[in-house]
Amino acid sequence: MFDLFGKLTQIQQKMKEGKERLANVTLEGEAADGAVKVSVDGNRQVKSIDVASHLLTADNKEELEDLLITALNRALKSAEGAWEAEMKNAAGGMLGNLL
Repeated sequence: MFDLFGKLTQIQQKMKEGKERLANVTLEGEAADGAVKVSVDGNRQVKSIDVASHLLTADNKEELEDLLITALNRALKSAEGAWEAEMKNAAGGMLGNLL
């Protein structure tokens, strides 16, 4: 007989382990040739933001906001890909396209 609950417990454990691994993965997004850099972990948590000093003026406020959005979105897109791959691996293909 197929042990569904046992398999689900295994999947949950593998997903937990995957999230722990993802916490140690750093992904980056940049904008304006590196003038704005954002680092996130594989669980999509922002870890650092680095902004070039020339952007830290009142005249550059809008530009800086736009560049931050761009860099954050790039970093989060990379993190999302890493997270999806890790969770699919943890499920071992048992859940099909649900993840």
